[in-house]
Amino acid sequence: MAGVVVETDVSVAARAIGRLNDTQLAQIMYEVGALIEDQTKLRIADDKTSPEGSPWEPWSQGYAASRSTRHSLLVGAGDLRDSIQNYSAGHEAIVGSPLIYAAPHQFGSPTQGIPARPFLGLSADNRTAIEDLVVGRIEDLLQ
Repeated sequence: MAGVVVETDVSVAARAIGRLNDTQLAQIMYEVGALIEDQTKLRIADDKTSPEGSPWEPWSQGYAASRSTRHSLLVGAGDLRDSIQNYSAGHEAIVGSPLIYAAPHQFGSPTQGIPARPFLGLSADNRTAIEDLVVGRIEDLLQ
């Protein structure tokens, strides 16, 4: 993938649990990835902040003049938001975008005049939601 991703590997936790088979773990990781995908899309569409809660830097004055009222930070036609995908498999939750311009927006690109506007990553609330999901699924599976 050419864009940018965030990965979470829980293989150590899976070994510690020991009673989950690979299929069960893969299902949990898929659900974690789906949750991260949703969280990321909301961050782009509504929050306009980094995972740590810092507001994204606004558009430059010149660029802002070229935007219409239907545009917002990182949302023109919605391609970046819509490109966020869950690629989770096995023991990993992988979420990212294959778009070539995803990385410059995530990390910034001084040569292109693009400030970093991190959209991938996990906030404290995101981590809590993921923990709640994983604990709940494991409890369900181990009953």
